[in-house]
Amino acid sequence: MGCLGNILWFVFGGFLSAIGWFLVGCVWCITIVGIPIGLQCFKIAGLSLWPFGKEVVPSNRTGSLILNILWLIFGGLELALNHLLWGLLLSITIIGIPFGQQHFKLAKLALVPFGAEII
Repeated sequence: MGCLGNILWFVFGGFLSAIGWFLVGCVWCITIVGIPIGLQCFKIAGLSLWPFGKEVVPSNRTGSLILNILWLIFGGLELALNHLLWGLLLSITIIGIPFGQQHFKLAKLALVPFGAEII
């Protein structure tokens, strides 16, 4: 399911989702203070392109609380709500459930991207 799921995901919305994450990352990278947040957005954009077969696990990095609060205030909530909406819409049909689960994974990551590691 991984390869076929990734191809279908890319064609039917994964590319647009990744563009959104990439644009948010570019906006964050304009300032020097926002570069760590922008780099995390670029990592999530890569996950948004090919989410099947990848997992998000918690990590124990320091400083993640402050960055998560800044992220949530300045952009994370909108991206999380977008993924949550698409996840709910895709979960209506049986065929869309795996794609909805990927959107839920991205929504959770959009709320708290720092302190999480993509494997």
